[in-house]
Amino acid sequence: MMLIRFYTAMWVMLLTACSPTPETTTMNVQLNLDQLAEQYVKLALKIGQHHPSYIDAYYGPASFKPIQEKTSLETLLVSAQELRIGIEKVVIKPALYQRQELLIIQVRSMEMFIRLQLGEHVSFDDESKGLYDAISPTISETQLDSALIELDKLVPGEGELNNRLNHYKKQFVIPLDKLDAVFVAAIDEARKRTKQHIQLPAQENFKIEYVTDKVWSGYNWYKGGNYSVIQLNTDFPIYIDRAIDLASHEGYPGHHVFNSQMEQHLVNNLKWVEFSVYPLFSPQSLLAEGSANYGIEVAFPKAERLAFETEVLFPLAGMDPTQVERYYQIQDKLSLLSYADNMVAKRYLDGEINREQAIELLMKYALSTKEKSMQRIGFIEANRAYVINYNLGQDLVREYVDKMTGNGDHDRRWQVFADLLANPKTASMMKTAR
Repeated sequence: MMLIRFYTAMWVMLLTACSPTPETTTMNVQLNLDQLAEQYVKLALKIGQHHPSYIDAYYGPASFKPIQEKTSLETLLVSAQELRIGIEKVVIKPALYQRQELLIIQVRSMEMFIRLQLGEHVSFDDESKGLYDAISPTISETQLDSALIELDKLVPGEGELNNRLNHYKKQFVIPLDKLDAVFVAAIDEARKRTKQHIQLPAQENFKIEYVTDKVWSGYNWYKGGNYSVIQLNTDFPIYIDRAIDLASHEGYPGHHVFNSQMEQHLVNNLKWVEFSVYPLFSPQSLLAEGSANYGIEVAFPKAERLAFETEVLFPLAGMDPTQVERYYQIQDKLSLLSYADNMVAKRYLDGEINREQAIELLMKYALSTKEKSMQRIGFIEANRAYVINYNLGQDLVREYVDKMTGNGDHDRRWQVFADLLANPKTASMMKTAR
């Protein structure tokens, strides 16, 4: 009997000695998730070998970059599926739930992207859900027609609305020899306003370049180390309202700040390596584009924007500042047509209309010139369902911020917005957040 008790006691001691403490368990779980995050980064970089635009930014370890020839897409799809299952199986503490959920959704997006590269045909909605974790609401031509009727009453002149609008807007084109002065003034003001609410690293900075022959109007190339190259495409006229839009969207508090916040808080501080890579065709882009668009109105509430344009930008551009109010009345009505791009892209990519019909619909409902509409179709052909990220992304971010602030004061709005940039969520995560 004593011998049994002795062995029982020894067995309990052995089990106790071998059982991990809570601290050890946490460390091992963290290590497992970190290892899976490394696999995610390496897999993203391998997928990037198959598409020149897939990796928008990377500032992680150089050793993660693939040095061998391309891995087949079929093999990469299996790797993505296995990685997702591995992440789903990790048992973690509540503090890491958001990190795990975001990783799972990002890897699901990888799977969809690979399937598309393999030539699989999916509908526009299935593609957008798979890549960006969101589906754009269905917009009918009847809904857009009502916005056109309102615009028709505002735009001066006679004849077809598209021609009248584009003729009216010519007076608001920023002359090329004044573009740099106007844009620098806009981005300096956006930067000043952002820094009043978001703490940015002392060394953060950017460079502005003016380029041509692109399918986009502006682009932020984030280089890591809190530094960006911001490019503006001068192929087409840049209207005065685009100065603040582009300065805020590409710079402050848009893409530059978003990437800088992720690098600072998640990569440098928490050592979450998955945020050192930015796959362009992923749920991360819906938040990136949506927050960049929403950030315009956060940095420049309507009354303040009109005042700054009147006092600073219109004079710098050599324009009549008394035209500001009417110009923005028309811009407000044009915003009612923002989902026209989504409607046209969906119908075109789903094969319901051909290219010429798509261009005609853009000319009618986006009220763009034929040349500009052709450029937009080029963007849709190159980036497909990505178009939903701008308008739907903006609406989802606005809804999230409103929900979390209870439509509170402006400082509270900045606080929630800044936290979202530093702690990213996908579309479904924003919808279910409390």
